Amino acid sequence: MRTKSLSVVAGLVFLLLVVGAGCGGSGSASPKASTSAEFAGTRANPPKPAPPLALRDSLGHPVNIDQYRGKAVLVTFIYDHCPDVCPIIVGNLHTAQNELGPEANKLQIIAVSVDPKGDTPQTVKAFLKDHQMTGRMEYLIGSRPQLEHAWSDWNIVAKSSPTRKIPDAVEHSALIYGISASGKITTLYPANFKPEQIVHDVPMLAAS
Repeated sequence: MRTKSLSVVAGLVFLLLVVGAGCGGSGSASPKASTSAEFAGTRANPPKPAPPLALRDSLGHPVNIDQYRGKAVLVTFIYDHCPDVCPIIVGNLHTAQNELGPEANKLQIIAVSVDPKGDTPQTVKAFLKDHQMTGRMEYLIGSRPQLEHAWSDWNIVAKSSPTRKIPDAVEHSALIYGISASGKITTLYPANFKPEQIVHDVPMLAAS
């Protein structure tokens, strides 16, 4: 299963994979993906089954991506004390949820920690409150072995990258995966995606 999961994401992640100081950003396109007239995001060509993702959220509740079949799912990898890109990602997701209105019921957002040491139940709770995402986004945390397993399955780069100004900075890829209701990686978004892209794509992901 682990080898299969790696092959699922390999070739997709290079579409928008960027590793930056502190947080990730947007990157260049891969030949494996194409821009679709149907989706505002970049479409995976062809869509691939999403890798496994089963961890506990910041409240200790088990979360499995499979439980959200029938919904559009957005998966992103962040950490709660990120100084730049991660708050922008979450802020734009919050805006998209608000603009979706009743359609937001068709969407589940899952964030996975890239900092097992720094992301604690207490800090994640504060982060979700500060960004008005309490109850609106699952934030999955865990031990380093647990999270490294998830990073490997999703082909995510995450490593400590301390600087003088930010001693606890984490260098990580910041790709957002759009998962269809049938459980396939269908669209991909860079860290600097626009909320209207999500608003446009969620109903179609939820119907596919």
